[in-house]
Amino acid sequence: MLFVSLTPEVTIAGALLSAFYPLLNLFSGFLIPQRYIHLAGYLVLHVQQIPKWWTWLYYLMPTSWTLNCLLTSQYGDINDEVMVFGEAKTVASLLKNYFGFHHDRLPITAILLISYSLIFANLFAFFLSRLNFERR
Repeated sequence: MLFVSLTPEVTIAGALLSAFYPLLNLFSGFLIPQRYIHLAGYLVLHVQQIPKWWTWLYYLMPTSWTLNCLLTSQYGDINDEVMVFGEAKTVASLLKNYFGFHHDRLPITAILLISYSLIFANLFAFFLSRLNFERR
């Protein structure tokens, strides 16, 4: 809705959204995880999946926080073992080590999601009241 308030026509907003949705999906942290920790014996390797110069975009996208909140609240406390990448891991450790989603950060993600919705609603109301695309 924010793009609709910024553009003079709905079709232009749809075209802009078609370029914006792949960014939301790519940097949500599901296709390219934020962090991956590989345990090989006693060796712990920290490998950054998202390049360092794109990490700020990961933290800026509301879909990454939504995915973080949904997966952590639903599966973050499950200690059942699953077979992932040839290793037996618990679901909680998979979320923590592979995706970088921590169960103790759940209140922060909830606050950020509420603030995102308030910011977008206020920006939509502001742009809708200030921008006038009518011609005489």
